[in-house]
Amino acid sequence: MILAKTPFRISFVGGGSDLPEFYRRRTGTVVSTTIDKSMYIAIHPYFHDKIRIKYSRTEDVSDIAEIKHPLVRECLRMLNIGCGMEIASFADVPAGTGMGSSSAFTVGLLHALHALAGRNVGPERLAEAACHVEIERVAEPIGKQDQYASAYGGLNSIRFHPDKSVEVRPLACAPSTREELGSRLMLFYVGQERAASSILAEQSRNMADAEKFGMVARMAELAQELASELEKNRLDSFGEILHQGWELKSRVAHDITNDAIESNYQRAREAGAEGGKILGAGGGGFLLLYAKREKQGQVREALSHLREMPFAMSTEGSRLLCNDGQNEPILTRPAMSSAQR
Repeated sequence: MILAKTPFRISFVGGGSDLPEFYRRRTGTVVSTTIDKSMYIAIHPYFHDKIRIKYSRTEDVSDIAEIKHPLVRECLRMLNIGCGMEIASFADVPAGTGMGSSSAFTVGLLHALHALAGRNVGPERLAEAACHVEIERVAEPIGKQDQYASAYGGLNSIRFHPDKSVEVRPLACAPSTREELGSRLMLFYVGQERAASSILAEQSRNMADAEKFGMVARMAELAQELASELEKNRLDSFGEILHQGWELKSRVAHDITNDAIESNYQRAREAGAEGGKILGAGGGGFLLLYAKREKQGQVREALSHLREMPFAMSTEGSRLLCNDGQNEPILTRPAMSSAQR
């Protein structure tokens, strides 16, 4: 039995600058943190010479090519893993809510599969491989921030360079600053779970527009400003930077926001929240708010129609919770081709 735990993330500012259409021309920057909500991937030997995959549906196949889940199929193909296993996934938060669940799934699955093959891999290799699977093999129109956030864990400034290299820098702020920041963050579920692909695809296309490219460039600058403020242990400008980033992001592509999201955000601001944003590509999911503790009661009252999700910032990236070493039966049975069956 192998069990990998990979954290979800919340991104504060800079989203969109991790898309290749942006960072090929100018270095992008995102500031994000992982949280205590995770994706779990379990791998267990399967008695039959097949692969069973359990997620929102169950697949039972004899050939990797038959797998309908594209991330599972391409991870198995890339690592040349055979049959005789069950793969199951469990998550603390639903997919499509803006917390990078697809990338957490990919990072966690790769982590578990490498362990299955007897390899101990670090966060850089996991993140690079997850990007390759999602962006190159599955052709999702997404960026790179989620894979690196989940693989490394913690509060980081992540930079995306034109040469395709990625730099992850943990933010060196005092523990008291980190604790105070965590106490001022609130998450409310606005519903409308959605796939990010269509919004991100439009955002990528819009990078050909000079005005919208400039908006994302400014968001990347705000990310650098936020990182600098945190490392100086200053939180006074956090809410305003978050707000400026949201104002810019909401203009980069259609469907990033809508009347319901804007109405809830305005209510929160009027009740005392200093800033916020919709997580991920937008369109639904979780609304992140920044509010001092003395204002949070008013914010909760203003958004009493929404479900609040308590959470805490975390420091760990993807890790193995269990690896009992009973892997040989899986590795000794290669996947069957359709011609062999």
